[in-house]
Amino acid sequence: MRAGLAGVVAAGAALGAAELVAAGTGPASGPLVAVGGVVIDHVPVAVKDFGIRVFGVHDKTALIIGTLVLLGLYAYGLGVLALRRWVPAVAGIALFGLLGAAAAVSREGAGPAAVLPSVLGAAVAAAVLRYLRCLCLRDATPSDVAGVRDSSYAVGNRRRFLRDAGFVALAAAGAGVTGRMIGSRRAVDVARQSVALPAPIEPTPVVPGGVQVPGAVPWVTPNRDFYRIDTALVTPRVDPATWRLRIHGMVRNPIEITWDELLRRPMVERHVTLACVSNEVGGDLIGNALWLGTPIKALLDEADPLPGADQVVQRSADGWTCGAPTAVLRDGRDALLAVGMNGEPLPVAHGFPARMIVPGLYGYVSACKWITEIELTTFAGFDAYWVPRGWSAQAPVKTQSRIDTPRDGSSRPAGPVTVAGVAWAQHRGIDRVEVQVDDGAWQPASLAPAASADTWRQWSLSWPATPGRHTLRVRATDTDGVTQIANQAPPAPDGATGWHQVEVDVE
Repeated sequence: MRAGLAGVVAAGAALGAAELVAAGTGPASGPLVAVGGVVIDHVPVAVKDFGIRVFGVHDKTALIIGTLVLLGLYAYGLGVLALRRWVPAVAGIALFGLLGAAAAVSREGAGPAAVLPSVLGAAVAAAVLRYLRCLCLRDATPSDVAGVRDSSYAVGNRRRFLRDAGFVALAAAGAGVTGRMIGSRRAVDVARQSVALPAPIEPTPVVPGGVQVPGAVPWVTPNRDFYRIDTALVTPRVDPATWRLRIHGMVRNPIEITWDELLRRPMVERHVTLACVSNEVGGDLIGNALWLGTPIKALLDEADPLPGADQVVQRSADGWTCGAPTAVLRDGRDALLAVGMNGEPLPVAHGFPARMIVPGLYGYVSACKWITEIELTTFAGFDAYWVPRGWSAQAPVKTQSRIDTPRDGSSRPAGPVTVAGVAWAQHRGIDRVEVQVDDGAWQPASLAPAASADTWRQWSLSWPATPGRHTLRVRATDTDGVTQIANQAPPAPDGATGWHQVEVDVE
């Protein structure tokens, strides 16, 4: 038991030391984050969908916890092994360090120093395990450990073991927390707080009264509640003082823009609803916000794409890529290089200092956060991050709708019940929403005013509920006359389909 505990404590010491070193070499170089990043990059699509479906925006937390559990089991086994065979246990520790170092140097922008957290962490693990092993040996009997004959080793030493193991565990936790705090308390946070957003030359159009329907989610999603789905285990922290945006590739006029130059460009404000392609029917991976940014079309026009450049590839500071059709970004829609969200600088978690916003496209092909590069190329010549993993290269948002109230499985008294929710078809707009009770006729819902074709639209219906269990369904029709299909399909490869339904007990 104590031998296994010694292995777990040694692993904790390794992670704590590694996090402390990673404060200087970059948070992505820590072994836990580096290995987790490799897992995210190579996980099958089905597993990724399962993680988002089960854990939602907490998928990364679940991955970290799962990795810690597996590491704990591995470390426990090494501790037991070390009591009997020290050399193979050291080889196991070395394997841990090697895997972490290899994962760290494989990350975008990693240099030789990225191996240090894993290497030094492995060294700390070996030293701690050796010391705690000695305490275990002093409390062992000849039958426990081959080659131990001195009866003095049978003297009880449990208290010292527990005391020293506890001290190491506390020191490891302190080192890990300190390293994480140092890594997060950088100039980026101070710089973001000091940003004065420029006034837009085109403020957002006046939002008509009545866009909010009682029972539906807030029409504008607060920043703290806005969904976040990306591949970054550690949020990239990009200092605007050193940030650059390169626009290059198949262009006649390559451009490089600094942060100060970006803020001097003409800015516009627009409400735009973003949706994640991983959103299940009825899911909440969607939000509406007020974005401030400079038009992408103007930037691309300055760069002057060459004929045939049909894809705009965007690269994030952590190396992630997505690709949107060039024609879509130049067709006049409010595609923005955004710097503000709901009246404040972009939150770090949502892309500070700059990100892409493209109405009508799913985020995995267009919504690049922490963007540092735009390359004009072709769909035939380059596959962005998710395309080789089975997702479609081009992904317009599908017409969808959702019931927000009443909730699935809820109870209501007999009589009038308000059924309400949201519908969306970004860059096309919603023309009609209908509700079906059980298998009856479809009933038209009342639509709230539309702010624009790029935002979701709320709706409501007064339902005369009668006692019993009832099934409510919703479907929407966009301004192109396309109605949601009933066929249930998963998010992969280009967005889920089907009607959202809830069951309600009426008493």
